[in-house]
Amino acid sequence: MTAVAVIAKECVPGRVKTRLQPEFSAEEAASIAAAALADTLEVAAALPAARRILYLDGDALPPEAAGWEVIPQSGGGLDERIAALFDTVNEPLLLLGMDTPHVDPAVLAGVFADATEVDAWFGPATDGGFWALAMRRPDGALIRGVPMSTDRTGAHQFERLRAAGLRVRLLPPLTDIDTAADVPIAARRSPAVARVLTALRPSGVDA
Repeated sequence: MTAVAVIAKECVPGRVKTRLQPEFSAEEAASIAAAALADTLEVAAALPAARRILYLDGDALPPEAAGWEVIPQSGGGLDERIAALFDTVNEPLLLLGMDTPHVDPAVLAGVFADATEVDAWFGPATDGGFWALAMRRPDGALIRGVPMSTDRTGAHQFERLRAAGLRVRLLPPLTDIDTAADVPIAARRSPAVARVLTALRPSGVDA
């Protein structure tokens, strides 16, 4: 794969990580989201990609995206927005979400190998979604119409790839930062999230 894109939302209180409330305030949740995005961008920066894209819903760029290509997200549902990116990029593409900053870059090394027998890579999330999607020949039609934000999203997307005849290789399942209980799990491998969590809850998420 030659391009990596991180899909992200500007980390504005009340607009991001609302499911972390009430354990965290809106401002704290936004700080956690910003930390997760920062570490996700660091992970992506460590990958051997020739092109790095921040696919952004918002205006303010995180400092970790300095020098990155920025593509504004299109309108519509999440499936339509992801599909639009896969219709825009005309080279092998890996898409990462901003909710798994704890991913080890080594896990993604194979995506960039010259594995001609693989057409797509798929990273399932433990909540039923997915945290990574890569295609050797990006095609938004393989995403558009997939029901998003359900416990069957990942299964639907995986079957869409397989039904199209793509040879799909699975990445390890990861847990998104969706709830307050997920934050300390991510913090074990996400330095920025760990720093924010320590500042907010010195004795842990339940303090």
